[in-house]
Order: sequence, then structure tokens, then C-alpha cells
Amino acid sequence: MTCAVRGSGGGWWCAGVRWPGEVPELGWSRGGRRRVSVLAYEAGLGFRAVGERHCVGARGNVCPLGAVVPGRSTGGRCAECARLDRAHSVAADTMADDPRTYRVYLAWFGPGLVKVGITGEERGAARLREQGAVAFSWLGRGPLMAARRTEEVLRAALGVPDRIPYARKRVERGHLPGTDERAAEVAELYARAAALEGRGWPESLERLPLEVVDQVGIFGLDRAPEAEAETESGPGPAPVPLPVSVPVRAVRELVDGGVVAGRLVAAAGPDLHLAVTGGGVVVLDTRLITGWDLAAESGSDVRVPLIDIGGGGVQGGLF
Repeated sequence: MTCAVRGSGGGWWCAGVRWPGEVPELGWSRGGRRRVSVLAYEAGLGFRAVGERHCVGARGNVCPLGAVVPGRSTGGRCAECARLDRAHSVAADTMADDPRTYRVYLAWFGPGLVKVGITGEERGAARLREQGAVAFSWLGRGPLMAARRTEEVLRAALGVPDRIPYARKRVERGHLPGTDERAAEVAELYARAAALEGRGWPESLERLPLEVVDQVGIFGLDRAPEAEAETESGPGPAPVPLPVSVPVRAVRELVDGGVVAGRLVAAAGPDLHLAVTGGGVVVLDTRLITGWDLAAESGSDVRVPLIDIGGGGVQGGLF
């Protein structure tokens, strides 16, 4: 990956991971211009953060204040830009006259970890990949307000949430059951949801047939690449493969001069799984890198604050 330094010449800022298809891409922006870098598993990826992190703006517009934002913010926006961005989102319920068709989906992230949501039909499954859904099925399609009403009915009747913290997803991603078990849990939720037809289900929402889509292969979570290890002859492959599905640490935040570099072995939602020398697999939430000036780095090194996945303990001595 080539990362550009913004500087006074106006370089490119990273906009995080996108999933327009079944291959992840890093988005970049410079003023009103956009470009992407297609990511490939087993390829090297690395950068060094420079200076301060600035607000990424809202709805394609530059932040008028050029505000500095905290390193741990996954939104990457100042309070005003965050408000503007939220006000124009589908979730804000301010688009009642939206003529587009929407789909209701049931998403599975791990045992007992399911949610209901909606997305524009023209986007296909991009929203499910952006959220890191390991498996999913469509439930229905129709106007926005009918899709939103169905989402509310399922939350109330079945106790299914409409959002799940990414930290929970990462923990569950480390010990996934088999394909059949994943499909069975989605099918069970679908049956419970379909049973609500005629009991609060909007008539204008067309129910779609059950079809479980499993995304483990797309995310690369079924692969077990070799981790880099130091040997007497220098860096080389370790004799025992390291499962991608068991990352042990995650980047907590970037800092000026901090380095994140490794070999991309998997990706799910905004998360990139990087194999690093002597450190197993580290997860980078790319929402943490938006708004930073980034300079290219090589190797398999991590010199930013990390946190244990699941345990919550912060690693020390990383600089």
C-alpha cells in the first residue's frame, strides 16, 4: 500500500475500508477527489502516522474548522460534522419520502450475536460486508418506512438489536462454529421473524425467501497463513501456521510517529487483520486511521498503543 503525506501540498487522506464487491478497498480523498487502493490478502501493508488527526468532514464536505479530533474516535469527526452527517443518514428517519427500495436483513456475527437492519437495495450486500457480518439472510424488501417499521417490530417482538459493538464482533470472530451451525442460527431467526407476518409486519414489505449467505471465505477468516518469525537466518515463516481467526490484540489509537505494518491476512468490516513479527495477528480498525496524514512504511512492526481483544488490558512498552 502506498500512503501519501498530506502536508502543505495537499496529499491524500485515508477514508477507511470499503466493500463495493467481495474484495476490500481502502478509500482515499483529497478535497473533492476520490480514489481507491484494492487490498490483497498476503500482501504487505504499512504506514506511519504524521502530525495530528483532523476531522474528516461530513457528506463529502471538508470540515470548516479543520478541527483536531481524538485518536480513539472511530467516527473521526468533530461534534458539528458528526451532527450534520447523522442528520442526513437513513437511520435519522428524516427521509420519509425516499422513493428507493430498501431491504431488511438478518445478520449473524457469532453464537447468539445477531441483529436486524436495513440497506438500500441498490447497494446489494455491501452494507453487510461493511459491518463484518459473518453470515446473513435477506428478510424482505419494500419502501423505506415499511422496512424501518419491520426493523422496529423485530426488535420489540424478538429482542433482536439493530446494532452490535465492534469489540463484541472481534471477540466472537476468534472462535466461530462451523458453516452448518452458522446457517442454522440464521435460519432459526428467519423463521421467528417470518412468523410475525400479519402481526405488525407492514403489508407493503414483501417477504424474501431464506437464503443464508456465508462470508467467512470473503473475509479470509477460513485461512491459516504462516506468521512471520525471527530465525537465525533472519525473518522467515514460522513452522506452525497461525489461524487468522484468533487475533489477540487490536490497535487502540494512532499517535504521531506511530507505525502499523504487517501482512494482511484477513479483513472483516472495517477491521484489517495483520500478521506481525513476533506478535501474532493484530487487528486494525481502519476507522481509527481516517483524518491522519500517513507515510508509507514496510516490514511487520507495530509501534502504537494496543489492547487485548476480550481481556481489555492495554499492552505496554510499545514505543
